[in-house]
Amino acid sequence: MRRHLRNPWVWVAAALLFALWLFWPRTVNSPAPGEAPPSASAPAAAGGGGAVELARNDAPALPAFLPAEARQTVALIQRGGPYPHPQDGSVFQNRERHLPDMPRGYYHEYTVDTPGLDHRGARRIVTGGQPPSTWYYTDDHYDSFRSFDVAGSAQ
Repeated sequence: MRRHLRNPWVWVAAALLFALWLFWPRTVNSPAPGEAPPSASAPAAAGGGGAVELARNDAPALPAFLPAEARQTVALIQRGGPYPHPQDGSVFQNRERHLPDMPRGYYHEYTVDTPGLDHRGARRIVTGGQPPSTWYYTDDHYDSFRSFDVAGSAQ
C-alpha cells in the first residue's frame, strides 16, 4: 500500500478540504459559461450600498415590521437578481435549527441593507423553496426569525 495514504496528516488535510468545500457559501445565480455577469448592466443606486434601483411598480406589498430596505431585497429575489452582495442567493444552512428542518439547499439568504453601514450588517431575508414559497426576516443575524408572506410568490 502507498505510504502517503498511511500518513494521518494526509487524511486530516483531506477532511479539512472537504469541510471547507462543504460549508463554503455558494452563489445560486452565477452566470452560465460564456454569459456576462448579470450585474454588468444594472445601475447602482446613489448611496444605496451598491443596491439596484427598482421602479415603484416592482415593489411588493410587505408587512409593517419589515424595514423599508426589505422591499428592494424582496423585489430582487422575485426578479432573480442581480444582487448587490456576492453572498446573496447562497444556501442558508439553518445550523441553529431556528427554521423548520428541510433538506440542504432549500433555504437561501439575502442581505437587507442597513443605511449607514459599509458592510452587510445583520439584517437578512431567508427564503425557502425555488421559487420561494416561504419567507423569513431576521434583524439579529439569524438569532430570531419572523415569517411573512409576499403577494405573488409561490404557495
